[in-house]
Amino acid sequence: MDSKAEEILTGLKLNIKSIITRYEDQKNKVKTLSARNLELTERVAALENRIEELDQKYENLKIAKVLSSIPGEDVHETKLQVNRIVREIDKCIALLNR
Repeated sequence: MDSKAEEILTGLKLNIKSIITRYEDQKNKVKTLSARNLELTERVAALENRIEELDQKYENLKIAKVLSSIPGEDVHETKLQVNRIVREIDKCIALLNR
């Protein structure tokens, strides 16, 4: 084999090693980014659930405020009835989320 062919072969080997190294680096970056993406996706889902819970509590507070402004003796009974309805709605939401 002549020296020119050996130089080409040596250069080719170096280029292949460089490409393999860059491939491995990119593969590791993809793995890291995929893990981070999964983590963030789970966090977003948890935060969305929290927002839904807070929205429901806010709606309950609005209803309670309206009920507290009702005059008369039926206020207590009405509040109990609304609380039962809210609990039933919460159970339905929980079943839907499964």
